[in-house]
Amino acid sequence: MIADHTLPRTAISSARRPGFTRRSAGLAGISAGASALVACGATATTPVAGERPRTLRVGLIPNQAPDRVRAQYQPLGDYLQKTLAQPIELVVATDYTGVVEAMASDKLDVAYFGGLTFAQAEIRADVSPLVTEIDRETNSKQYYSAIITRPDSAIKALADLKDPARKFAFGDINSTSGSLYPRIMLDRAGVSGGGGTTPYTDPQRFINSGGHDATTLAVVNGSVDAGGVEKRVMQRLIDAGTVKADQIRVVEQTLVMGYPWVVRNRLDRALLEQIASAFINLKDAELLKLMRAERYERVVRTEYDEVRREATRLGLLR
Repeated sequence: MIADHTLPRTAISSARRPGFTRRSAGLAGISAGASALVACGATATTPVAGERPRTLRVGLIPNQAPDRVRAQYQPLGDYLQKTLAQPIELVVATDYTGVVEAMASDKLDVAYFGGLTFAQAEIRADVSPLVTEIDRETNSKQYYSAIITRPDSAIKALADLKDPARKFAFGDINSTSGSLYPRIMLDRAGVSGGGGTTPYTDPQRFINSGGHDATTLAVVNGSVDAGGVEKRVMQRLIDAGTVKADQIRVVEQTLVMGYPWVVRNRLDRALLEQIASAFINLKDAELLKLMRAERYERVVRTEYDEVRREATRLGLLR
């Protein structure tokens, strides 16, 4: 039987802080996981090698509203449960940091991370990327991050966002395509982030909406002048009729390495291979469409080198 629940936002002390540091992240995990780990006589960094849990705990970052994420991935949970022949527990966090914290606290076995959250997680936990989807638009492991505005906006190029009166929305601060790559695009266009260890955090100019859907809606309804989103999520909102295509204009877009499915390295090696095979051998056309994938392929740690480098430079990874 598949179970699912939402990780509480209040358990994550670092969730509201810009960026993610080794020191603050290490402190954040202590209160959340200490009692459970002490009770079993182990710590998150010293699990038993070759673990094969009775229930596989699968974490999902909330790149959209958590209830939408839960509904989207329930069929995948059903598929994994049938294919792996063991119970699956889907865990949807209320923010990106929640999934990192859960993995670092040994409360997840598998997690669907963005590139940035994977880079954060590998600092604190013994984890590796396993597979990622082949994107339907690019037919590659990469997908698009986009900076969008309204069609009638005076913003024709990213340089127009140098105007300090313009307001810009990121998604969750730890989002790869909704935070890191929009920062990269703004930085390359010469749009000042205001300095400091974590630029682009001046609340008079920059806000964090919490998700790609919220950023898209903020742009459409005029709450902000422009915003950074995962283009696939934006397109899903268009397809669902939540927004109209003629309400949005893409100012610039850039390719981002795909979301990795990440596993704890202490899991049984045969189980890791079974999980990888379950994704790679997934042929159900409707499920693949639901997952925004043509298919799945193996992915390795070095494919996220750009994410680590740029996140460190822009203060989102220290």
